Formats: sequence, C-alpha cells, structure tokens
Amino acid sequence: MDFLYGLIDKLEAASHLTKEEWVQLIENRDSQLSGYLFQKARKWQRRYFSNRIYARGLIEFTNYCKNDCYYCGIRRSNQDAARYRLTEDEIMECCHIGYGLGFRTFVLQGGEDGWFTQEKLEGIVRSIKASYPDCAITLSIGERTLESYQRLFQAGADRYLLRHETADTAHYGRLHPPGLSSDKRKQCLWDLKGIGFQTGTGFMVGSPGQTPSHLAEDMLFIRELEPHMVGIGPFIPHHDTPFANEPQGTVELTLFMIGLLRLMLPKLLLPATTALGTIDPNGREKGIQAGANVVMPNLSPASVRKKYELYDNKICTGDEAAECRMCLSRRIGRIGYELAVDRGDYPADAP
Repeated sequence: MDFLYGLIDKLEAASHLTKEEWVQLIENRDSQLSGYLFQKARKWQRRYFSNRIYARGLIEFTNYCKNDCYYCGIRRSNQDAARYRLTEDEIMECCHIGYGLGFRTFVLQGGEDGWFTQEKLEGIVRSIKASYPDCAITLSIGERTLESYQRLFQAGADRYLLRHETADTAHYGRLHPPGLSSDKRKQCLWDLKGIGFQTGTGFMVGSPGQTPSHLAEDMLFIRELEPHMVGIGPFIPHHDTPFANEPQGTVELTLFMIGLLRLMLPKLLLPATTALGTIDPNGREKGIQAGANVVMPNLSPASVRKKYELYDNKICTGDEAAECRMCLSRRIGRIGYELAVDRGDYPADAP
C-alpha cells in the first residue's frame, strides 16, 4: 500500500504516471487511500479557488440529436422521447432569469440538431453577448467542423464542452454506432483548444465494458490535452437504450477519479455533476469534497427539463431556477463552501 500512497505523492509533485501506475492506483484503491487523495485534492482546490464553487446556468435548448449513441436517452432511435426546441426568445428569457439570480456563465447544451444552423447558433451567441457582456458563454453542442468552431468563437462563445467519453478506440466503438470515431472526437478537442476556447472534455465512469485500463487511457489523454475543464459522472442507464439493463457506475469510483483529476491538473474547472447527485442524494457535496469546484443548476424552463433525459431519474427536473439555486447555495454552505457569482474563468496565470 505504501507504493500506492507514493503514486499519489508523485502525482501531486506534477510527475507523469505511466499507464501501469494509473491502473494500479485505480484497481487497488480503498477508503483509506481515497481519504488521503481527497485531503490533497482539497488542498489544491483551496489554493486556486479558496472555498468558492462556481455556478453555471445550464440551458438545455434542444433534445433533438442526429446521433445514435447507445447510452443516451435522446439518441435518434428513441421514438418515445418527447422532443423540443427552445426559441431564441426562450433562451434569452432563461438568461434574463439566470442573470437576475447571479449567474455569470451560461451553458448552452443540446443534441447535435441540424435545425439550429450555423447562422442561428451564431445569432444566439451574439444576442447573449450583447445583452450580457460581462458573462461567459459555454457551448456543448457536439462535433462540428473547424470552421464552425472558429465562427462560434468569433461570435463570442468563450468555452466549449465536448466529452471524449472514453479514450480507448475499441471501447469507444462499443459505446457508439459506426460512423462516430474516437479519433475524430479527439481532433475536435485539439481544434477547440487551438482556436482559443477554454476547452472541456470528460468521460463516463462505469460505462459498459469499462476497465481500469480504459480509465488509465482517459487520464493519459487528459494529461496530454491539458484541458481547462473536465466533466465526469457515473454512467446511468436509460430505459430506452441498448444499455437499459447494464449496471450503473458508482459514486465511489467517480469520486476517486475526481480526486485524481484535481491532483493531476490542479487548476481544472471540475464539476460535481447532476449525474453524481442523481445516484446519491449527497453526491454533489461529496464531489466538491473530493476536489470538484463547479455546479450547474438548470435554467431551462421547468416544462422541458424532464424531456432532456440523457439517463433515468435525473434530479432537479421540476424546481424553478431560483429554488434550485438557493437550495444548492444552502447545501454547499453546510459543507464549508460558498456559491460564487462571477464568471469563474480558468486561472491561467496562477502560479
């Protein structure tokens, strides 16, 4: 066991771990090792972010998607999904409500929906930026061309989230239909970073067929990419997908991976995800105590939140935005943190 503690110390010292070392850490973890890791993760979390947890206003503006990913509830083949698209006016109303609640980052997330053309997306970004120039805009709308990303950046988008889901090519093929490739998704991430976006990636924990070797590959890829944000959460099956009967991921392993990410890249913007809160009533608080420093309350109209169902039993599908934000603020306060109201940019120049 001393060897495993040594690996955590090595990681904290900014040394790169080999794939074999990652596998050993992940395979042989226990509660004591996790406690040691989380203590160190919190130290670096506090160094760069004090006790502040950044709140992002999430706007899920379309649940149409051209893709057919085997794990996703809004996949193209799901005929039972209740589809919707928000209008630009509805999106702007979400931002208006969110701005009044103190949000200074808006996250526009949706399926890969061709109805929202390049011109429409650029127009929405420009409208938000014109109305709320002190706010950051994050997009999470999937794989696009280099030119598309460049134009969205020029329109005023600041950040882009595109989870790679798994860095292992064969495992990626198990989770996605033919036509989607791990190499293409990774190239999109390199393109986004090259353009100048604050770039975010991430992966599911406990997805079907996942091994410690796959998780090691994820960590090696993230170490190479050096993104500004990483979003991870436990795999949760959806009843209308091919993975409906697969076991879900665990809180325990998800928290361990959050701690490792904080230690590997200490300045990361690292969400305590809704999925974590879905499988554990205190999941988001536990995520913060493991090193996370971002939460994303939902600003979407309450009438559509249940329809954006990537997985079963998603939390916060009924609360009004104000209720959800106040509830989160109280819960975070109880564990010694505070909900921050600024943009919460990546601390690029911090030593």
